[in-house]
Amino acid sequence: MIGPLYGLFLQNWRRMISVSHLNKSYSHPDMILKDVSFEVKKGEFVYLSGPSGAGKTTLFRLLFADLKPDSGQIEVDGFDLMRAQPSRIARLRRRMGIVFQDYKLIPNYTVFDNVALALEIAGTPRRLIQKTVWQVLKVVGVERQLDRLPPQLSGGEQQRVAIARALVNDPQLILADEPTGNLDYEIANEIMNIFNYINSQGATVVMVTHNRALLQRFKRKVFYLDQGILQAYVWPD
Repeated sequence: MIGPLYGLFLQNWRRMISVSHLNKSYSHPDMILKDVSFEVKKGEFVYLSGPSGAGKTTLFRLLFADLKPDSGQIEVDGFDLMRAQPSRIARLRRRMGIVFQDYKLIPNYTVFDNVALALEIAGTPRRLIQKTVWQVLKVVGVERQLDRLPPQLSGGEQQRVAIARALVNDPQLILADEPTGNLDYEIANEIMNIFNYINSQGATVVMVTHNRALLQRFKRKVFYLDQGILQAYVWPD
């Protein structure tokens, strides 16, 4: 028989994200997020969806402590973001991979240097940096572009580089904000296949998207935000 303390430990061990009674506003009394609660298990791939202005990007930023909520609790991989010191939050972010809609690549850094930067900051030996960066660029299919600058790349190629940068530290959690939002149908499918592969290797993936066609094509659990209120559902087969 599993005791209550062991059961609680097992529940926490299996949980990557836990959000409880989260509230966030920019101009009171208009609430961006209203009493939002949800959980994401380790190894899950979930969507965060909803119409424009629903609070998706705000919630996305709260998950890596780029914003602070007005009230509520956020735990990510066992870290209480409401209580954690900045140094602990910095360590947590090194265990995450974050993909932004606008890529946020450094325009005068080569593809290789953009992806290698996080490893260099962490003090990784140069030989290991070269090996690791090559491997992740190959995973996303832009290993032949390693010496080019971001402005020389297509939108799809830049997104692949941004994904490679998110993968380079072998994170257990990937947060992606509208990673297919600026891409055509074919390239969006290719990007989704990369995320599905990442998830199949054990990483937890939380993806922000408002694209209903994509949600229907690649069916996963959906956390749907509308006027700050969250509901969860699964697309039927």
